[in-house]
This record gives sequence, C-alpha cells and structure tokens, in this order.
Amino acid sequence: MEHLLKSVEEILALADSYEQELPPAPPALPIPLAEELASWIDHTLLKPEATAEDIKRLCAEARQYRFATVCVNPVYVSLARSLLEGSGVGVCAVVAFPLGATLPEDKAYETQRVIRNGAMEVDMVMNIGALKGQAYGLVLNDILFVAQEAHEHGAKLKVILETALLSRREKILACLFARAAGADFVKTSTGFGPGGATVEDVALMRRVVGETMGVKASGGIRSWKDARAMIAAGANRLGASAGVTILREAMSNE
Repeated sequence: MEHLLKSVEEILALADSYEQELPPAPPALPIPLAEELASWIDHTLLKPEATAEDIKRLCAEARQYRFATVCVNPVYVSLARSLLEGSGVGVCAVVAFPLGATLPEDKAYETQRVIRNGAMEVDMVMNIGALKGQAYGLVLNDILFVAQEAHEHGAKLKVILETALLSRREKILACLFARAAGADFVKTSTGFGPGGATVEDVALMRRVVGETMGVKASGGIRSWKDARAMIAAGANRLGASAGVTILREAMSNE
C-alpha cells in the first residue's frame, strides 16, 4: 500500500514532527441525513452477559434500520451471519477483546476464524502495554499480522486504541502504526476502558491518519447530538449500542 511507512524509526520521527505540528485537518465530512445515518453505525452488543436472544433482537433491529454492521463477540458471529443473510447488513467481530494482550499469532488465528464464520469487518484491540512500554516492533507486527489475515480474506480491519489509556504522543504513535500496518480504520475505544470517545481524540486521530483511512468513534455515544459531534470531528463510522435511539432522535430533528 502506498501509505505504508518503511520502518519503526521513520514512524517515530514522524510522531516527533506531529507532536510539534499536526497535518492540517482534512475537509469536514458532511453530516448525514437521518435516512443515511444508519449506514454510518455499527450496531453493537459486546456485554459478556449477552445471550443468543439478545443477539437476535440486535439483528432484528439491524435489519429494520439497515445499520452498517452488527458488532458482536466471536461466539455470536455465526448466529448473526445467519440472521442477517440477504439483509445487506454486515457482521463485525471483535478480536483480542477487550484487553488486546494476546500474542500476534493468536490474534491472527482468531481473525481467521471469525471471518470464516461470517465476519466482514474485524475490530482488533492493539497491544496497549507494548505501546506504553515502547516495544514498537511488537506493536507494528501485532497489527500487521491481523491486517494481512483480514485482507487476505476480504475483510476490513479496525484497530482499537483505547485512547483513554494513552498520552497524546501515544495516540499519535498508535495511529501511525495502524496506518503503517495497513489497517482500514482506527477506533477510539472498547467501551470497557476508563473512558470512551471524545471529540478531541477523534479530531486528533483524523489529522494523523488523513483522509485515506477511516476513523471510528465508539464508547459513550448515546444521542444524535453525540453522533453529530463525532462526525463533525472526523469520524466516518460510529460504534454504539444506542443506535436505534440515535436514529429516532435524528429523524425527529429533521
């Protein structure tokens, strides 16, 4: 890919530069109309206590409102795929969720399995401890293993940064490593960390990755006001368990 950087050293040098001055903000994305908004949302249910009946309700809502995907834990990928067949709604699976602290080859294998079971998008938690411990080669290879596996099977990869745990420099580095490894999106949060998406983090991520990558805001997005703010900051995908509420609010405000 033409945007790939050549080395860890080059990424670190670019992060130094970005700490001093970020690239200009790309042109703002148009705020979608209410009838278009569903295609920006991953309708999400990742609670550990979620049952098959809960997933059935999630998928029924996704069919009704035509969300971009349903985002579920790996155990429910096959069920979601069968329930959504022919609907145009995709299945997104999380990998190494919610801690990210598994081996790169295990993340790649989990990616292979969820794609085989029907996932078309993978949301992977990066190795946060490796980033904070400056084990940068591991950070890069961790994402690269999963990106190669996903793309080989025609799936997209989103890298979850868990921004509430990171310093500004670490957020910049995480975005640069995800871009270097060929990920399709960077994503703010798992929803299980100490904080969720913020306008400031989304704007920073968009400026670092530019226009060619996606930015997914997730964690704490519960209203049309929240969604609109994240899109204005640069998000082109939203992860939310409150997708139906957000759509209804958007429709009532038009």
